[in-house]
This record gives sequence, C-alpha cells and structure tokens, in this order.
Amino acid sequence: MKKLLIVILFFHQVVFAQTISRDERMEWWRDARFGMFIHWGVYAVPAGVWQGHQIGHGGEWIMNRGKISVADYQQMARQFNPVKYNPEAWVRMAKEAGMKYIVITAKHHDGFALFSTNASKWNVVDATSYGKDLLKPLAAACRKYGIRLGFYYSQAQDWNNPGGAAARKAASEGWANPDSTRIDAYTKANSGHWDPAQTTDSMADYIDKVAVPQVKELLTNYGDVAVLWWDTPTNMTDPMAEKLQTVLSLQPKIITNDRLKRPNFPGDYKTPEQKIPNLADLDGKDWETCMTMNGTWGYKSYDNKWKTPTTLIHNLVDIASKGGNYLLNVGPTAEGEFPQGSIEGLKAIGAWMKVNSEAIYGTKASPFGLLPWGRCTKKAQGGNTLLYLSVFDWPANGKLTVPGLKNSVIRAQLLSDGKSLTTSAGADGFVINVPEKAPDAIATVIRLEVSGTL
Repeated sequence: MKKLLIVILFFHQVVFAQTISRDERMEWWRDARFGMFIHWGVYAVPAGVWQGHQIGHGGEWIMNRGKISVADYQQMARQFNPVKYNPEAWVRMAKEAGMKYIVITAKHHDGFALFSTNASKWNVVDATSYGKDLLKPLAAACRKYGIRLGFYYSQAQDWNNPGGAAARKAASEGWANPDSTRIDAYTKANSGHWDPAQTTDSMADYIDKVAVPQVKELLTNYGDVAVLWWDTPTNMTDPMAEKLQTVLSLQPKIITNDRLKRPNFPGDYKTPEQKIPNLADLDGKDWETCMTMNGTWGYKSYDNKWKTPTTLIHNLVDIASKGGNYLLNVGPTAEGEFPQGSIEGLKAIGAWMKVNSEAIYGTKASPFGLLPWGRCTKKAQGGNTLLYLSVFDWPANGKLTVPGLKNSVIRAQLLSDGKSLTTSAGADGFVINVPEKAPDAIATVIRLEVSGTL
C-alpha cells in the first residue's frame, strides 16, 4: 500500500507539473522584481582571515583561496554557533525593504549544509554545537510573512564532501557576463583539489550520494520552494544534471536559474553577477542581477565598503527599467546577525519603496531605453499605459523632458503625494512642469498615464 501511495503521489506531481506553463511559474517572479540573497555558513567564522592574513575574494571562498585543509576547516564548525539567529527578524527586514523573496545558501562550495541531512555529516546539526536545522524556522517565518523562499545549492563544487569538484580559481569575471557560457570551460580547465581527503570518491559518486539526496531533502522537508538557485557547474555532465533536474518534479511550481549545466539545462532565467547588463546585452530572456551590498558575499569582518542608499536604489530602478530582477545579498555573522551596514542599506531602500514600490512591482521595461535624467518603468492599464519616471537628476529649470513620447497624456502626478503636474508638448519631446525642488533627492517618481500602448 505504501509503494502504491508513493506511485500515485509521483504520478500526480508529474501530471500537475505538465499543466503548469513556464509563464505561469514565472509570473510571481516577474512581478516581484526584488529579492534578498543570503550567503551564510562556516566561512562566517574566520570572517575573511586565515592564519593572521586577510584572504582575497569573497568571504565564502576562504577555504579555497587559503587552501585550508578539510580537517582544519571542519574544526571551524565548532565555532559556528548562531545563538543570535532570529529568522523572523531576517524575514521582516526583507519584507520592510520591499523584497518579495529570499534565496539562502542551503549549501555553498564549502559543502556545509545549513539543514539536517542524511547524506553527509558535514551539516549544522551534526558538525556544530548549535545542533539545529537553520532552514526550518526560516521557512516558517517566510510563510508567516508572505515571503517566498528559495534555496541556493552548489551542485558540483564541494570542497569537503569527497568527490565534489573544486576550482582552483573563482571565475568571477565571467559570472559578470550575462552570457556566461565561457565559465564552464574556465572552471573545467582550472579544476583540482588541494587536500587528498577531497578525492576519495568520484564525482559521479558524489552526485549520487550527496547532491541528489540533499536536493530531494530540500524539496521535501521545507514546504513550498520557490527557487532552486544552482551555482558553478564545474565538471558537470549532462547525465549528472539530468539526475538533479529530475528531482525538481517534487516541486512542480519551482523555477531555476541557468547554472545547472550549460547549454542543455538553461533554466528559467539568466544570472549576471555583480553587474547590471547594458541594453545591448539583453536578449528578451528573463534575468536577475545578484549583487553584494559591500565587496563580499560571505561575511568579512573588515569589509565596510558599503554601497550608498543612492547606489542601491538607483540599481534597483535601473534593473527594473530593463525588465530584470535585483537579488541583493546579505552575509550574516557566525552568531546569526546581519551586519549593521546591511541593516542600514535595507532600511534606506525600504523607506523609498514604501512610497514608490508601485514603480517597481509588476512593471515592464522602459519603452524609451535609457533616459538622460533617470529611468522609466511601465504597466498596462486597460487600453492605456502607466509610465513611472524615476528622476535621478532633477531639472534645474523645472521642466522634465520625456524624449520620444508621442501618445497623448491623460494625467501626470507625483507618486509621493498624488499632486498633479502640468504638461506640454516641447520641441525635443513631451515636457512635464515639476516643482523647483525634488521631493526625493535620490529618486523622485512621476506617474504618467498616457493613452494607448507603447
């Protein structure tokens, strides 16, 4: 009877998956436009320092860049004790910043699992004094506050579990390229291990014994999973990727990125890293820029070069104006706290989004391309169009020109208070008469309703 029930459930999942189109799966993600990335793990313990030296690249790469042995790195897990971890506070901060989804590193390249797993003892329950699954309470908090939850999973690189791939160098310059296909060749050419303990199994064994079982656990034990965010397909083969792809049937509504295995497993969206694509780079496919708030993904104690609120907000608007999503990273400490610089940045974005989120959520790319004074997003409204003009550089003469706008304007108003603005046709485009001073020095939004479609 038990076997029959499993077969029936699997059949139901397959049939259900076949009835959900890609556009239906992607609808919430396209509307969201803004999410939180969380890089968290044992690497938060050294916090960028090994044997008295600051180690370059992201904090999460310290084992690789410092060539730390498996034994030495696993000793660090004893100091990973996030007693200040408050998942509800994390989720509230994301929600108050205007974020609609969270993607957390369930397992990064160091192989450390933030969850209880039967596939490896290298996890937060078995390897730390904390001894509790970190994802279960986060999943509960996300459900409570209406935030969708996704899991990052390093399917190939794993520097602790035997058989996992290990790249000698991080190909960060290639991940910044929206195309990114050259990364597979780069990582394959530079793959290798620095500790014999990493090579006791083959990679095929690793996929079967660790990666596939853990992905099954992630897609089974935490309720609805919105996103599976693969990373670095080092030495992956199509048969390996197929095994992981098949597991996704456990979550028929799930969406995935483009990093499982190129080119035959393109996923649902592209992932330029630390870079906002130029218009010329866009090809009509869905995309998401992931970006740090300072210079690192995983926590580094000494990295205090925080992006300003202006930069963060302008990045969000720029990405939305090009039809993309913004996945903005936080790297918590080993005790489970967000760094103060991250908290301040999230609060600044949240204050702006509280007034102007209508210009971000559910919008499409600008019909004008880039504008000299800011950016534009749009929405359809019946047979007409709403244009949201985010003005970065306020006109000193009180006249904002929208070049290329031919449609008649029904109304123009400040989004912040609904105040109506007068308009006129100008020699260089449509002109909006604006107040002498910008209501928001970072980005003031003007809501323009025009007749017809653009």
